[in-house]
Amino acid sequence: MTAPALVILAHGSRDPRSAATVHSLVTCLREMRDDLRIEASFLDHCPPTPYQVIGKLAAEGVEEIVVLPLLMSSAFHARIDVPAVIDESRSRFPNLQIIASDVLGYDDSLLDVLDRRMRAELKDGRVRELDALVLAAAGSSDAQANASVTRLARLWGQRHKLPVTAAFVCAATPSPAEAVLQWRLEGRRHVAVGSLFLAPGILPDRAEAMSRKAGAVAVSRPLGVSAEVARLVLLRYGVAGLDLLTLAPPAPRPVLVQSA
Repeated sequence: MTAPALVILAHGSRDPRSAATVHSLVTCLREMRDDLRIEASFLDHCPPTPYQVIGKLAAEGVEEIVVLPLLMSSAFHARIDVPAVIDESRSRFPNLQIIASDVLGYDDSLLDVLDRRMRAELKDGRVRELDALVLAAAGSSDAQANASVTRLARLWGQRHKLPVTAAFVCAATPSPAEAVLQWRLEGRRHVAVGSLFLAPGILPDRAEAMSRKAGAVAVSRPLGVSAEVARLVLLRYGVAGLDLLTLAPPAPRPVLVQSA
């Protein structure tokens, strides 16, 4: 029995660094699981679309597909755009079994990656002392998504025995700049900002610029490609693959019988 194909569905960005990160992640995943068919696709801004990828797989005889939303939260794109892609794909390719996995999410394992990125930044900047942290994420109008960032920030602070604030670039407060300034007003002069973004792009760049302007002594790079991220992708894929077994099989193609 062939394992379902894995289609990574990223948001997409006009910044080429973002797509490059996604493709590098796919390369990493292929090295970890050379038994799987793994492809990248994007919701917007850059090719290929999920329909192009799924259509190609269908033409090659693939029968089952897990679509993994490479998103950090279960907010608008996960609740609206991803289900729409799944519904449209099932309509276009009725002989395929297609399911979406959970989003990548703000998993605790990402703190290990965050720490490595932060240590590299502190070393490069020769920063030897910290007395507060800020965890910067995209932000959402979905309060539950923002609460997931706040929870992860709390765990990060406990790990390093430092006070920490969750901050958001858009759609929620405080902003990274506001969070840094608040710590500085309280007398904490050595504030570092962790970048809770998967790939480089407009929002992480904005978070870094506003944080440094506000006086942050260090801002870590986005999480990027790592073994932890790849394992999290494969975990989400595995759970969805099991769920795929419970789906009703697609209707068989009608057989046209010619009369004698």
